[in-house]
Amino acid sequence: MKRLLSIISIAILSVTVGVSSAFASTENYIAVGDSLAAGQTPHQEIDAGYADLIAMRLSMIGQLSYYTKELAFPGFTTADVLERVQSEEASALLKNATLITISAGANDLLRLVQVNPNAGTLAFSQLQADYALNVARKNMAEILEELRVRAPKADVYVMGYYFAYPNVHPSQKEGTNEQLVRLNTILQQQAEQAGATYVNVYDAFGLNGVNYVPNIADVHPNFEGYRQMANAFLKAYTGNEALAIQPSELPEPNPKTFEEILDMQRTTETEVESDEVAVIVEKKLPLLGFQRFIERRKEILAI
Repeated sequence: MKRLLSIISIAILSVTVGVSSAFASTENYIAVGDSLAAGQTPHQEIDAGYADLIAMRLSMIGQLSYYTKELAFPGFTTADVLERVQSEEASALLKNATLITISAGANDLLRLVQVNPNAGTLAFSQLQADYALNVARKNMAEILEELRVRAPKADVYVMGYYFAYPNVHPSQKEGTNEQLVRLNTILQQQAEQAGATYVNVYDAFGLNGVNYVPNIADVHPNFEGYRQMANAFLKAYTGNEALAIQPSELPEPNPKTFEEILDMQRTTETEVESDEVAVIVEKKLPLLGFQRFIERRKEILAI
């Protein structure tokens, strides 16, 4: 697996550098969090997400020395992210990090929302939502404190969330949107209190972002949605839109199902050591890097 991850890093760093960097040093970038940090598509697959697009842009300007999303996993709540950040395997990654993005909080809340795709309706319990948001607030405060201690060299960016149900009936949006706005407020407050930077992605999507979140039965964005998220970060990172990614710069879609990722992992483990294999793996697995994802998926399939 270490061999695979080193190949993945090489794949990212091999992006052509055509722009000189205006920054003092290159970044060791660690993406932390949930399925958005991992790059889950609207069709329960994994592809390049906002973190990968950020890494792509930083690499193109000579500003990236290392990138991984090993600390991101679909379905992670704030409690899961906290546990992940505290893990022994995270220590080595975090201590050398200079840049961290974190997506955490949506799964605390959205798992409570009942969606009827056929009727276009949403339902949730306000009492449960209030409790979940309070838990998310406490856990995010702990996560940011852990990152302050474990990643002392890192600038931390807390990613906000978009309204995830643009396809439902307009009359159904208000209540759930209010909860998402509350979550974003919590994330912004905790970020500011911890000296981190909050990244607003909500405004780019709005309430009707069907072009970014196309599947009524799924809350994840498409490539264009991830581009909006990456650009929101890049604007916060630079203070302007000079590094904004254009639609024409998006990589070709290369989605992989969870099972395909497992199969690739098995293939990589058996085809080990030749340079030819390294080239093949580099081409088949662009911008993927989540060892824990593979391990957790194996655990799930074994149950």
